Amino acid sequence: MSNDDELDDLLDELDTQGDLETSQQVLSIRTESRRYDKPVTIVEGFDLESDEIESIASDLKSSMGTGGTVDEGRIELQGDHRDRVPDLLRDRGFDVRE
Repeated sequence: MSNDDELDDLLDELDTQGDLETSQQVLSIRTESRRYDKPVTIVEGFDLESDEIESIASDLKSSMGTGGTVDEGRIELQGDHRDRVPDLLRDRGFDVRE
């Protein structure tokens, strides 16, 4: 096995292209009032597969101890979490516009 093969295997394992794609996505975060004036934090702008968005939503929900869902490619979290969500998404490599 040559060194080139080992390097290719390492690059595939690191999936550097995926990291670049994540950093190039600009997400927006806003809140809406829903039924009974309950706030909902909405994160949109993902250009990912739905299972990846589901995974991010699951991580956000458990990090903040709140409920939520994924609807039409955007994450909806129960409550106003505009103060914490941007930092959590930046930690995952996303560019966040508030």
